Amino acid sequence: MQFWLTFNNGAEKIQLPVNPDRIDVTSGHQYSDVQVSQFGEYTVIGDNQLREFQISSFFPRDYHSVYCEYEALADPWQTVKKIRSWQQSGEPLRFIVTEGIGETDKINVLATIRSFQYEEKAGSPGDVYYSMTLKEYQFLNFKKVADESKLQETRPGSKKQVSNYIVKSGDTLWKIAQSTLGDGSLWTNIHSANIDVIGPDPNQIRPGQKLVIPS
Repeated sequence: MQFWLTFNNGAEKIQLPVNPDRIDVTSGHQYSDVQVSQFGEYTVIGDNQLREFQISSFFPRDYHSVYCEYEALADPWQTVKKIRSWQQSGEPLRFIVTEGIGETDKINVLATIRSFQYEEKAGSPGDVYYSMTLKEYQFLNFKKVADESKLQETRPGSKKQVSNYIVKSGDTLWKIAQSTLGDGSLWTNIHSANIDVIGPDPNQIRPGQKLVIPS
């Protein structure tokens, strides 16, 4: 099994030289308990929470075949310095746990380093012991909002849509309202919108008149 931390799209990598003896994964879910009158307590199920991973091990100064994963060990304190720079960069890294090269990853997630504690102990000079907490990370994708002036132009109900109607022989305002608006009783709306054309008497419409039909 291999443990990897990679940064900057894999341009920088660290394979943990000594595998942690365990990995603790915390996976939660959001719930809200509310009191509903006459029904009592009710649980509202929310969204999944991001997973949290805890590992601990050490960066050895010298190679030991019993527990080291590879021979070309980096200086422990240089490794600590690199991890701290990733933590302070403001960018997520990738945390990978795999069975080996070419095998299916057990864990492969973007994550942030929430805590990184390290120390050098008496009795093993040069070795740096550490514990690390990582939390799964997700990018937020926001849709671009169109220009507000354009939204005003296209927003339903922001402007009244109008059309024109040419009066035919035998038409009445009631018939015109029925055929264009679907309700003959709205003939008064047509009359009001065209009083300059029709005049005060709604019965004085003539073939060929161009009327505005308000929506």
